[in-house]
This record gives sequence, structure tokens and C-alpha cells, in this order.
Amino acid sequence: MITPFFYETYISKIPDENYSGQILRQVNALKEFFISKDAVWESLPYEEGKWSPKEVLGHLLDTERIMTFRALCFSRGEKNSLPGFDQDPYVISGKFNSVSTELLLRDFEAQRNALLTLINTLDESVLDQVGNANGNPITPRALFWIISGHFIHHFEILKERY
Repeated sequence: MITPFFYETYISKIPDENYSGQILRQVNALKEFFISKDAVWESLPYEEGKWSPKEVLGHLLDTERIMTFRALCFSRGEKNSLPGFDQDPYVISGKFNSVSTELLLRDFEAQRNALLTLINTLDESVLDQVGNANGNPITPRALFWIISGHFIHHFEILKERY
């Protein structure tokens, strides 16, 4: 699997289990976690300068959409390099604290369902086609696994620090 070294943090967190099951289990775990907290909690960062839980959720959504788009492009044979993105301005522009948690969670579930239906339409042969994102070679397969590992990374922080 071709992936830039800085994604190893996410790849190393992935458990050995069925991908589709993992993606859906993560949706349920996130929903249960948010439901277990009070309404004030979701808009408060754990310290100054950090994101609130709703902003973390918005960041997950933005990142997964970008990674899914990249995977779609590379699976279709895109030869142009795709740009990187700066997560902090995305979170600021997203104004996620003003969006209801219910809507963010529904959006997350819809994004995950769209991810799975995309994967199910792809031929196995395109999963290892190499594309370039932010100046780095990467494959659709790697991007799909990064999505899962990125979620685990942020969910661990939510559980430990919030």
C-alpha cells in the first residue's frame, strides 16, 4: 500500500477486521459517545486553542470527504496532482458549533454510507492505482484505510481529553 509516512500514525491504529464492519461500527460508536454527553460539552474545547467536539466531528467530515474525493479521482485514473488542504481554516469556515449535533451525526452517517457504496462500486484492480495528493504518491486503498485510522486517532482524543 503506497502512503506517505505521515499517515502512518493513522494506519498503525487500524484493527485487523472487516473494513465495512469497521466503518459502520465507528458510526455507531461516535453516535453513542455524543449521545452520552450533555449539550454543553459538545461546544467546549478541552483547552484554549483546541477544537470543540463538534468541530472535531466537522473536521472528520471534511477530511473524509476530501480523502474520498481523492480516492475517486485516482481510481478513475486521474493523472493530475490534487492539492492539499489546511484543516484549521476549514474548521473555522465550517462554523460547526452553530450546527446541531443531530445534523452533524446524520451527516457523518450519510458520508460513511456514501463511502461504502463508492467502495462497493469499484473494481479491485483500481484500488492500487497511484495518484498524487499534496505532492505525495498515494492509492485509493491507502486513502480508505487512512479514513478509518484518522477517525480512531480523533475518537481516542475525544474519549481521553473531553
